[in-house]
Order: sequence, then structure tokens, then C-alpha cells
Amino acid sequence: MSRPPSPQPRRVGPCGVEADAPRVWVVFRGEAELWWLRLLKPGFRHCFALLHDGRHWVIVDPLSPFTDVSVLDLPASFDLPGWYRGMGMAVTPAPVRRGLGRPAPWGPFTCVEAVKRLLGLHAPGILTPWQLYRRLTTTAPTA
Repeated sequence: MSRPPSPQPRRVGPCGVEADAPRVWVVFRGEAELWWLRLLKPGFRHCFALLHDGRHWVIVDPLSPFTDVSVLDLPASFDLPGWYRGMGMAVTPAPVRRGLGRPAPWGPFTCVEAVKRLLGLHAPGILTPWQLYRRLTTTAPTA
């Protein structure tokens, strides 16, 4: 039986963002299927992530009853973030951090928490999609 190859050393760029990490965009949507989501800012009641590894598009959509993960059969060059923008949704690129040494702070499992975990964003004060959007669009990537 052969051994699996040793993992390659990670290449980490500025701000702890892994060089080989997939590119990620976070999509913010305003539909509210659950009544209590209508309390959130219009246009920012749900969020999900688009990942692109250079060959495949993957959607990670943390919904209330389950998390939907889809690998899309699209050309690698397809502008999926632009397609969502064209549908009127807010879309922003987001850094992906790997190699963190401490666990993420505890938080209720929501779409925001799921996306933060996907990104490696340790920000306990960010609870709503609007707060996440503001963090991703107004600050340089940090812890």
C-alpha cells in the first residue's frame, strides 16, 4: 500500500491569505422566506458564497433547513459574480484565510456564521449580512 503524498507547504500572502486558496465572492440577497428575516436590512437578509478554483464554480448556500453545496457545470471563464450582480444582488470579493491556529469564536449558526467560517474570518461582532457586507467592503482583510 502506498502512502499519500506529503502535503505541499502552504504559500501565504499578505494578511494571512493563502496563495493557493480559491477565489471567493459573497452574495447578499434580500428575499426573506422566514418572517423574522424581514427585520434585517432590505437587500441584506441572506448571504452565500461563490468559490472559483480556476476550473470550477462552487456555490455554498447555508439555508435554514440545510446547507446546499453545488458544483456548477459552467465554463471556467463564466462571470458568475457578474451574473448575480445583474440579478440585482450585492456581490463582493472576500479573502480566504487558512492556517489559523485558534478556533473561531462561538456564534449562532446562521448564513453569516457559515460564510465567516468558510472565509476564516474571526469576527464575533458580525452577526447580520449587512454587517458582513460592511466588513468586507470597508476594511482591509484582517482577523
